[in-house]
Amino acid sequence: MTESQRPSGEYPMYPSYGNGDAAYPPPPSYQPVQPVPMGPGTTVWPAPAPADAHYGGAGDGGGDGPYGHGPAQPAAEPPAARRRIRKPVALLAAVAIAAAIVGGGTATVISRLTDDGTATTAGGGVIPGTTVSQSSKGTVAGVAAALSPTIVEIGATSTAGQSTGSGVVITSDGEIVTNNHVIAGASEIKVTLSTGKTYTADVVGTDADKDLALIKLQGASGLKTATLGDSSKVAVGDQVVAIGSPEGLTGTVTSGIVSALDRDVTVAKDGDSGQDQSQGQDQDQQGGGRQWPFEFGGQQFNGNTGESTTTYKALQTDASLNPGNSGGALINMDGEIIGINSAMYSASSASGSGGSSAGSVGLGFAIPVNTLKADLDTLRAGNGS
Repeated sequence: MTESQRPSGEYPMYPSYGNGDAAYPPPPSYQPVQPVPMGPGTTVWPAPAPADAHYGGAGDGGGDGPYGHGPAQPAAEPPAARRRIRKPVALLAAVAIAAAIVGGGTATVISRLTDDGTATTAGGGVIPGTTVSQSSKGTVAGVAAALSPTIVEIGATSTAGQSTGSGVVITSDGEIVTNNHVIAGASEIKVTLSTGKTYTADVVGTDADKDLALIKLQGASGLKTATLGDSSKVAVGDQVVAIGSPEGLTGTVTSGIVSALDRDVTVAKDGDSGQDQSQGQDQDQQGGGRQWPFEFGGQQFNGNTGESTTTYKALQTDASLNPGNSGGALINMDGEIIGINSAMYSASSASGSGGSSAGSVGLGFAIPVNTLKADLDTLRAGNGS
């Protein structure tokens, strides 16, 4: 049996506290780690404090801790709790960033739509007016709906009889551009709008060298105006729409393409001298437009142009043009006027009397709109040749 080395009856004693009775060991100088309840049935114990952590100082006593050993330190935050707090914050940050990105993208799209929907300013070579709606842009129906109210029928009475042509409204108070040969020599001019309302018009200015004229309606206001485009941007193959009053049929719409550029077309400068009278009288009796003669490629079409002629560079189109389309509009698919229709070839019918027109064969010409824009000030001043 192992023997004890202590004397019999001698046992270790701890220092006395308070009343001198034996006491338990002194309490620790820091707050004991406590479990953290996380939810029903779940308890998390924080990780132990690092070895060099000081709770209440380095054993020097005093301080504000619960046991007089320095300031009380908060219990370590459980890792799981930290993770649960950080995740929502990270999620909110991600949502905010995504919203900013989407918001910026939306602003860009709206800006582009606003830019595509805004009429081009005069500084870009375009004179603003009626435009095609965004949803109908690029369609013949859209162009026709938007521009038809800006195209008028012109009835001119002269010593040669009654003829019909077309014109384009360019100001809300009734300035209208047409061909010089439509109103040359006229003693009276009547203009009918797409609504059927009729006005009397006066000649403001003419330019026979360019076959252009400017007339003004009496007492008109609040009219829809056409947008004058930029003919320098026209290319062969571009789709176009023509609107006019062929044979007195107001607001007739046809379509085609630009067949060629810069065609040298020669027309008569005098409204009466170049007209093939026998053919013209037949058409006058029918109430239609005159078959205005012109020369192209060394050949004469629709009669004799006479001795007083002028030549200009024209846009060629296969859009159907007939007598009465003269002075009307050739329009691009954005609804901009790119030319003023001025000459068209119609083969003579082999049958019937008087050599009446057999209709369009897809050979028409238009004065480029840039020629018109360059001549507007001269026409408004009442000058011309």
